[in-house]
Amino acid sequence: MKTLIKLTAVRVCLMLFPPIMAFYDGCKKQDELLNARPDAALNVPSTLADVQSLLANEDIFNRNYATLGELATDDYYVTDGFYANMSSTEQNAYLWAKSLYPAGAYVDAWSVPYQAIYYANQVQQILATVPRKAGDEAAFNQAKGNALFFRAMAYFDLVQTFALPYDAATAASEPGVPLRPGTDLTVKAPRASQQACYAQVLSDLDLALQLLQSASSSPTQPNKAAAYGMTARVNLCMGRYDEALKNATASLAVYNKLQDFNALDPSAYPVFPNYSPEELFHASLSGYYNLYSYADTTLLRSFDGPNDLRKAIFFYKDGDGLYEFNSQYGKHGSVTTGISTAEMYLTKAECEARAGSTAQALSDLNTLLVTRWKKGTFVPYSAKNAADALTLILQERRKELVMTGVRWYDLRRLNQEAARAVTLIRDLNGEQFTLPPKDPRYAMPIPDTEIQLNPIPQNQR
Repeated sequence: MKTLIKLTAVRVCLMLFPPIMAFYDGCKKQDELLNARPDAALNVPSTLADVQSLLANEDIFNRNYATLGELATDDYYVTDGFYANMSSTEQNAYLWAKSLYPAGAYVDAWSVPYQAIYYANQVQQILATVPRKAGDEAAFNQAKGNALFFRAMAYFDLVQTFALPYDAATAASEPGVPLRPGTDLTVKAPRASQQACYAQVLSDLDLALQLLQSASSSPTQPNKAAAYGMTARVNLCMGRYDEALKNATASLAVYNKLQDFNALDPSAYPVFPNYSPEELFHASLSGYYNLYSYADTTLLRSFDGPNDLRKAIFFYKDGDGLYEFNSQYGKHGSVTTGISTAEMYLTKAECEARAGSTAQALSDLNTLLVTRWKKGTFVPYSAKNAADALTLILQERRKELVMTGVRWYDLRRLNQEAARAVTLIRDLNGEQFTLPPKDPRYAMPIPDTEIQLNPIPQNQR
């Protein structure tokens, strides 16, 4: 039987950037700070309170991470009829077309991260000029740490979408994305190398770790556990498994709570009306329009019977008897891509297995899975050796992190290993489409509007 996933639409009301910032047609400003200052000459944030208001903008920093990668994964497929109702960008991303966007189109996957970078740079410039008062040190540090974390997230989002998968052998020469250190919108930045881009991400995270607190006021604001977790994610995508292990371990040392799925109501939507206790940092993917799609039945069958509670939590039947995807941490009914303790346990387990530590790898995996099984039914997983443990861990990672955006990262990095490389296949209207491993279409095209204003090399697809 086919099963249905529904990606909830999210209206994206954001400013274009760079090099010209303009409001997307029909959207209203979300930043109360700027709304409160009608005189354009006065619309210059200048205080610690202003900075905190900028950093609290969830539309920029939490809710609109790039969806293009997820659209191109094997997490789902659509019928011929559903395909006809998709936007042209969705259709092209779904079939891995060489060209994705209509001419002159607003592409949030490019514009939104650069707006976040602009905000983060602005915050740092403001903090360098604001006098510090007694008792403000912690707030200053948190604000600067937040800005660095958000900038790292934005650059990582960009290189995962618009640059080819990281390869240490070619990173110094492969193009990444433009790095913009300031707020001067007239500066035309070239594409930096992948090596420079990843170095920027890791540098920002390292500095953020020196400033952030162990706990934050909300899951939408970063903390040390989230920064360690993000550092682990970045290093995993770079194939630096020792560094990924170190940072995943450090993240879990700060916060390691897991959700017991026995305590959840599978009929609730969303399952988590607020936030999941597993979230280290809450973020969600941006939406285009409604996309109704079927999950691969092989993936669904991989969930181990009625005692594995994840299938009932991650998916639910709608009124037509079809299964829809229920975002694990969807406070706003959106598809989440944040950092969680579940991801950290899986990252740690994978890296332990790659290091040959079979027992520890399985211990990490079992610590997670016992919370996903019906109470009293879980039998701890075992493996003959580290290689078998690694295969098992990657299978569970595939299931646990479905529809979180992580599959795109994993396809890109695991395709560098011949034994784990996969060719993606779509069947539509009697025609078959494929995306082989290491294909140049693993880097999305840069919007033509950017190239017209800032002549940089286009990705060859």
